[in-house]
Amino acid sequence: MGKIDNLRDDELLVLLKQDNEEAFTLLYQRYWKRMLHKVVFKLLSEADAEEIVQDAFLDIWRNRHKLQIHNTFHTYIAAIVRYKIMAKMAGNKKLVYDHVEEINQLNVIDDSTQQWIEFSNLQREIEMSVKALPEKCQLVFRMSRESGLTNKQIANNLGLSQKNIEAHISRALKFLRTSIGQFLFFL
Repeated sequence: MGKIDNLRDDELLVLLKQDNEEAFTLLYQRYWKRMLHKVVFKLLSEADAEEIVQDAFLDIWRNRHKLQIHNTFHTYIAAIVRYKIMAKMAGNKKLVYDHVEEINQLNVIDDSTQQWIEFSNLQREIEMSVKALPEKCQLVFRMSRESGLTNKQIANNLGLSQKNIEAHISRALKFLRTSIGQFLFFL
């Protein structure tokens, strides 16, 4: 890589649009770990985080000829990752792919305050949705997702079968996907 190691992101983007794989690799190396930490923090799943960050960089590579980045690359990749996180949380990956073209056309602005507000609203919507679950279903879901207990541990604590616990969690996740998906649609 030698020659291009010291180039700025905007210079690397010019090379990326010219199909320069080294420029892409360098951008990947500069931002992969940062984005991964951001996603792990929000989703609490390293496997999901890796998938989201990989997908984001794949989208950039696939759309390299159409990229229109008006601010920094960091802001751009962070916006793509944010949309993918919201889609993952809604359980609807298709949402991201439907909006990839829109994301690539966005005049992305560093709007960390707006992001924080949206994230806070999403957290509030998730909490309201969890509270709308039936009592037992809500208890099982919170024990699983908030306390980090396994299905077996929850079953032992509540005196229920593991199948019953799995059914409660499945019902909760299905309800949350629907409810959060509607919220994200209007967001």
